[in-house]
Amino acid sequence: MTLQQEIVGSAMQMAVVSLQPGQTVYCEAGKFLFKTANVAMETRLSGPGGGGGGQPAGGSGSGSGSGSGGMGGMLRQAMGTAMQAGQRALAGESLAFQYFTSTGGEGTVGFAGVLPGEMRALELDGTRAWMAEKDAFVAAESTVEFGIAFQGGKTGRSGGEGFILEKFTGRGTVIICGAGNFIDLDPADFGGRIEVDTGCIVAFEEGIRYGVQRIGGLNRQGLMNAVFGGEGLSLATLEGHGRVILQSLTIEGLANALRKAQGGDKQGPTGGLFSTDAG
Repeated sequence: MTLQQEIVGSAMQMAVVSLQPGQTVYCEAGKFLFKTANVAMETRLSGPGGGGGGQPAGGSGSGSGSGSGGMGGMLRQAMGTAMQAGQRALAGESLAFQYFTSTGGEGTVGFAGVLPGEMRALELDGTRAWMAEKDAFVAAESTVEFGIAFQGGKTGRSGGEGFILEKFTGRGTVIICGAGNFIDLDPADFGGRIEVDTGCIVAFEEGIRYGVQRIGGLNRQGLMNAVFGGEGLSLATLEGHGRVILQSLTIEGLANALRKAQGGDKQGPTGGLFSTDAG
C-alpha cells in the first residue's frame, strides 16, 4: 500500500500523511506534529523488523511458534531491541520511535524536521538502500527498516559528520529533512566524482562510494585553504552513479550565524579550524 503524503510549506516544510485503515507509519521521537483522533500512537524502543517493531500498533504476534515462542523467543526479542537502541544511542539518535496506525477510516498525521529547510519523500523499491546523515530521518512506512551504518575508522575520523549514517532498506516511502534548500546530483554527470563540504550531504543511494580527502597538501596553499577557507582540513568525496541530495545550509554554518548575531562569535578570521568555542 503506497503511503499518501504531501510536503507543504517553504522555509520550514512539513509532511502531512494520509493513512488508510490499518496502515502504519513511524517517526523518530520529536518529529511528530499532529494527528487526527482516529490515529493510535504507540512509542517503542524497537524499529520495524527488530524486536517485534514491525507489528502494527495494537497487533499481536503469535508466541506459539517453535522459533519465536516461549522464554527464549522473548529473550532474543529483548536482546534485539536492546542492540537497536544501543546502536541509536551510540549514533546520537533518539532511543525511541513513535508508531501511528489508523484505527477507523482514513487518518492524518503531520511531521516536521527540527531545522529550517526542505523535506523529501524517497521511494524504496527493495533493490537499493538509501544512506542519510544523522538527524535526516523524519518518518517512514512500517515496511521500511531503519538502521545505523558505521562508515569506517579512517573515513569517520577524518570526516566528522560522515562517521555514522542512517540506513533505510526495504520497500515503501521514507521522508527525510535537511537545512536550507536541496539540490539533486549524480556524480556520473560530473566525471564520476564530486567533492562536497562534509556538512552539506543529506542522503545518497547505495552504490555511491563515500570517502574523505584532505584539502590540498601540507604546503602554503593547502594551509591557507584549511585555515581561512572555512572548510577545515577535509572534504567529502562521492563517486559512482546514483542519486545524491545535498543541502545549502550546514548546521555548523547556522550555529555560527546565530552566535555572530548574538555577539558571541568566537571563531575570528580563521573559520572553524581554530574555533575557541569550547561548547
